[in-house]
Amino acid sequence: MASPTSSSQPGNSPSGGHGSGTDGPGADGFHPDLPDDAGDAGALPLRARLHHIRAGALDGDTAQTGGMRRFAAISGRSVGSERIWMGQTHVAPATASTDHHHGASETAIHVVSGHPEFVFLDDAGGTPEEVRLRTSPGDYIFVPPYVPHREENPSPDEEAVVVIARSTQEAIVVNLPHLYVFGTEEHDGS
Repeated sequence: MASPTSSSQPGNSPSGGHGSGTDGPGADGFHPDLPDDAGDAGALPLRARLHHIRAGALDGDTAQTGGMRRFAAISGRSVGSERIWMGQTHVAPATASTDHHHGASETAIHVVSGHPEFVFLDDAGGTPEEVRLRTSPGDYIFVPPYVPHREENPSPDEEAVVVIARSTQEAIVVNLPHLYVFGTEEHDGS
């Protein structure tokens, strides 16, 4: 049987727990300002503890765009994050989202299942041209701030699921009537 100060007890690891349970607050030397009682995690601020968000506990009460469904996992509201939002997007078979951008957020996307396509306009050749990025599971997409785009799922029978990380604590979604080239004079990016 382990003793109360054994490193097998939660929070008492010599390599990272806070408080040894025997020498008072901060006895491990790593976190002298945290309380010694690791068992009362509810007393700690959201940002002073780890959070486990189970797959079935994602929050659908987040910014949405027609043709897709977003679910928040990590946000300022759910865990106290200050500089990141993370969640999932699901696009049904044979569906396209409406055009949108994500304001000042940088967005990183990881394709989990399906073959979603990401569409935007580019005028590098002098004339606006639709660019379509076709993806497969395991691929990544980066969406810069304010760049109008949409997601499409051309599969007639498979849902597309992606994991999204954003550089803001909440999901910023600005739905648009149509795509345009970012930085054109008629649109100021807001």
